Amino acid sequence: MLRRQSGFTLIEIAIVLVIIGLLLGGVLKGQELITSARVRNLIGQQDGIKAAFFGFQDRFRALPGDYNRASTTINCTPACTNGNGNGRIESIANGGTIDEQIAVWEHLSKSGFINGSYAYAAAPPTNNSAAVNPYNVFVDLEYDRIYGDPNAAGYATQPLRHNLKTGNQVPVEILAEVDRKVDDGDPFRGAFMFAAQGTSTVGNCAVGGTPNTWKTTGTTSVDCAGTSIF
Repeated sequence: MLRRQSGFTLIEIAIVLVIIGLLLGGVLKGQELITSARVRNLIGQQDGIKAAFFGFQDRFRALPGDYNRASTTINCTPACTNGNGNGRIESIANGGTIDEQIAVWEHLSKSGFINGSYAYAAAPPTNNSAAVNPYNVFVDLEYDRIYGDPNAAGYATQPLRHNLKTGNQVPVEILAEVDRKVDDGDPFRGAFMFAAQGTSTVGNCAVGGTPNTWKTTGTTSVDCAGTSIF
């Protein structure tokens, strides 16, 4: 007598494959939504700080951090720290009388242009003295030339510009998408570029090509930094 064999029918197998496909699709869609939210978060922070910068400049006819009358015109307790008023947000190492790139946050917050309440502290900054990015790394608004390709000829003599660095530890795919959304996708050109800040290095974050492209080293999402040029 033949024994009846048991197993999955084609219909059952098809149902299982459909369920697996739906689960995989949901996971991938969830990852896509998380990435999109992080991109929007980073862009929103950059846009908010830039708007605050220009709003401060319009109200006080001076730059936050560099403002030399902050102690008398901004309501701070104790008094806000004054910059030197030379029109550049500079660190002590680059000619400032204080680390004006840290005083930026005190001036902007105490004048109501950004949320939070920051108090000046000499470098390095602390959580009470400077804003951080979504990855808990300090954001930097400064007058320098730390943008673009540091290995390029002429990098050491390229124009000094005010620029807002995202802070490092940002996954490279996030910065690549930010660049594509707000600029041209090229990490060495345009209004949003690679920044050699902290542990952010060109070898990990960007590679030459036509055009230059952001990249991930192997399969690892490395820590990078970008900057918006003013």
